This record gives sequence, structure tokens and C-alpha cells, in this order.
Amino acid sequence: MAGGAPALLLSCPDMTSTSAPSSTPAPAPASIWFTPPDPVALNARGRGTANEHVGVEVVEVGPDYLKGRLPVDGRTRQPAGVLHGGMSVVLAETLASWGAACTVDPQRFHCVGQEINANHVRAAQRGWVYGTARPLHIGRTSQIWEVHIHDEAGRLVCVSRMTAAVLATASRYQQVSATPSTGD
Repeated sequence: MAGGAPALLLSCPDMTSTSAPSSTPAPAPASIWFTPPDPVALNARGRGTANEHVGVEVVEVGPDYLKGRLPVDGRTRQPAGVLHGGMSVVLAETLASWGAACTVDPQRFHCVGQEINANHVRAAQRGWVYGTARPLHIGRTSQIWEVHIHDEAGRLVCVSRMTAAVLATASRYQQVSATPSTGD
């Protein structure tokens, strides 16, 4: 390209190689959790809240992610009969918020949502949708979480990103434990 911007070159792996792939497994990611999340305890904390009302459940925790699910039913469908986009945002914010809260010392810090966005890719009509939240950034004063939501066939339904502020004050919420709260 004479006189213009340099051409963008992308590097791709050599697909002509006949050597066998490495059998050395990739190292497991280090855990990001200050307080390792317990799905049973997180779901118990959701009782009597919007989470319970619409059926959000945390179902799995990994070293660097939280996974949850949401039913596609009468509580979560829009009048057109498909999953309401706002319900995808409820699932995404729930997972990202729990994730952020469990990466900080609750005696010293408190995470609050600042911004969330969602790109709706495909409609879901029935069954369950599953969200997986992973941090893109865990900083001293902010965190950014990305949540990918898929239907039961593994097709992408929604991509959401949430920014949380990390406040240098103790959490106003009770510690996440297996014992649900009895009062407000």
C-alpha cells in the first residue's frame, strides 16, 4: 500500500503441519475469589428477591467464572413469546454482581454496579438460558465483567458487559453463607 495506512496482517497457525498437538495440558487458571462463591449460599441469598421471582439460579463456580441459569417461561417472556431482553440483563447483572462481590474483602470493600449493556443476538423461546460471567478487569477501584448467555443448544443469545465500582467501605450486605437471611 503506497502512501496509505499499513496493511493489517493477521497471523494464523500453520495448518499444514503434520506434527501431533501437544499433550501437555494448559495450566488451570488461578482462582480470582477472595471468598469462594457457594452456589447454594448465593441461591439462598436470592430468596425473596427478584432472583427468586424470575427463577435465576447460580449453578456452577470455576476458578475464574460463575455460571447461572434462567428459565424461559411466563415470568420471563415478552408478549411476543420469546425471552424478554431485560431478563437477560437481570441474569447478567446477577452473575456479574455476585462475581464482583466475591473477589473483594467484604470487611473492607463493597462493589456496586455502575453500568451494564447487552447485545441481544438470538431469541430464546423455551427451556433455559445459561449465563457465564468472567472478569475482563479486576482493579483497585473498578471491575468489568462480561457475561455470555446461551440457549440449551449452546447458541449465543446475548452478550452483556457490566462495570462495577469498588468502594472502599465495608459491604452493607450480610456475608454470603449457607444460612439465608431472616430479615431485611
